[in-house]
Amino acid sequence: MLPELLDIASIHAAYRAGTLSPTVLFTELLDRIDSYTDKAVFISRFDRAEILGQAAKLDLAQIDALPLFGIPFAVKDNIDVAGIPTSAACPAFAYAPTADATVVAKLRAAGAIVLGKTNLDQFATGLNGTRSPYGAPRSVFNPEYISGGSSSGSAVTVGAGLACFALGTDTAGSGRVPAGINNLIGLKPTIGRLSAAGMVPACKSLDCISIFANSAADALGILTIAEGFDAADCYSRPPATTLLPEKPVFGTLAPAHRQFAGNAQTEKLYDAAIAAACALGWTEQTIDYEPFLEIAQSLYGGAFVAERLAAVAPFFKSNADDFDPSVRAIIESATKFSAADLFNDIYRLQALRSAAKAELAKCDILLLPTAPTIYTVAELTEQPIARNSVLGTYTNFVNLMDLAAIALPAGFTTEGLAAGVTLVGPAFSEHALAAYADQLHKSLGAGAGKSRIQSGTSVSHPSDDAITLVVAGAHLSGMVLNHELTALGARLLAETTTAPNYKLFALATTPPKPGLVRADAGAPIAVELWSLSPAGFARFVAALPAPMGIGKVTLADGSEHPGFLCEAHALKNAENITAYGGWRAYKKLN
Repeated sequence: MLPELLDIASIHAAYRAGTLSPTVLFTELLDRIDSYTDKAVFISRFDRAEILGQAAKLDLAQIDALPLFGIPFAVKDNIDVAGIPTSAACPAFAYAPTADATVVAKLRAAGAIVLGKTNLDQFATGLNGTRSPYGAPRSVFNPEYISGGSSSGSAVTVGAGLACFALGTDTAGSGRVPAGINNLIGLKPTIGRLSAAGMVPACKSLDCISIFANSAADALGILTIAEGFDAADCYSRPPATTLLPEKPVFGTLAPAHRQFAGNAQTEKLYDAAIAAACALGWTEQTIDYEPFLEIAQSLYGGAFVAERLAAVAPFFKSNADDFDPSVRAIIESATKFSAADLFNDIYRLQALRSAAKAELAKCDILLLPTAPTIYTVAELTEQPIARNSVLGTYTNFVNLMDLAAIALPAGFTTEGLAAGVTLVGPAFSEHALAAYADQLHKSLGAGAGKSRIQSGTSVSHPSDDAITLVVAGAHLSGMVLNHELTALGARLLAETTTAPNYKLFALATTPPKPGLVRADAGAPIAVELWSLSPAGFARFVAALPAPMGIGKVTLADGSEHPGFLCEAHALKNAENITAYGGWRAYKKLN
């Protein structure tokens, strides 16, 4: 029987207890999907036999090595999944990718199984979920209401209990607005933290792949698995960690800048979230939201809309009639702007950023409504452009300022409709934001999705007394022992190399272990830099088997960190594998 809440911990606990197997889980889940009344959620799905075949191949002995062992997920249909078309909700545009998007490949390698591709506002242009020829997914709480967009289908799959997590995308709020409407966590990472390789762009310089989940812990865990620098994405950036205080100062809307489109209940839920944050020991600081609002309005109201035309220009030129009318109108509007207009808007944006940064300097994070209100499908259809713009009031500015954000459930109106709030922080502050969101989510008591059940998992706050650790072998991301780090709350800080005076050996053990040693004539060796709490570091080091030990490792940038080194006696009969450049490359070929 399926767990009441589809989160990673509950599914894995059932697997370990023997009360559930991957085959049973996917059989029951596929039955649930088939019977779900909203048929606009998925655009395409893998055959039942193919999914059950993948589930049957999973061996419970792998569960410790695969952090997403047997976890079902869905993917927004502007992200490539090999074996199933990518349409971006435009049938004439559809193509058959031969490879997974980088993020999808990492998640599948970690043991997760893709169910199918989900509906979206066409070409990820919209925040409402109605701009698709495949239909309009609806709120999981009331089918008269929108699901939010553009990642509409992805949010509904998680909110309705059809998937454990789902990938969306977020350029202007598409990974946050649907999370608020469907009572979910919606994590919008820093631009470039998750590779966009294999994603159909909306605005390439602003796009992020986002994560919908039932808990902040799940969202953060999925981010950790999927992140990493990818040369195939020109905007990709190595992971980093921005530390924030355990009890933050949080910015809120001054009364004069509140906009709720007449929805007093959403405003009341926002006030309740502020009160709950204060009860957690956080400090409130009102801010002037005007510069943020002007930045938000510039995304569609000026020359920046030209980037949406740039993303699809050749196809739009030949297939304009295949576009949703609202999407076509938005993209066509770009043609009225000149290059000079764009530069003038860039200069204006820079001035607005300076004003907004002055407000951000007053606090550590922002606590904002996720959306001012919610509309029925009929209301959205009446005013498709204007009401869509209202939905982005508190989301559009975030990517234009290179910030991170996480949406979380805030509660319900008297009509039983969900509303959310969003925490916004500096670039690479995802871990701290997830810890804050976890606390506030539990304090507000809205649970997750349609079930309204609260996950029992938690997120610890990243600490500035953390200890770094260099790993070079089986503890690397996605490899067989990486779970020993993540189970201790470790965070990946960087993928890098050692200084050029190291050698790497495959030790004569069963199975072979990597041995990193300093040498006069060596080479750079691929490694990762992780961060652990002092207690986690102590537990990790205490469990290290001989002949491994901890010493100082020098990285390419000259910094020194604790790391794996090998006792000299273990090198007898060991194979020198330095030429491979790292353990991961060696294992691929051996």
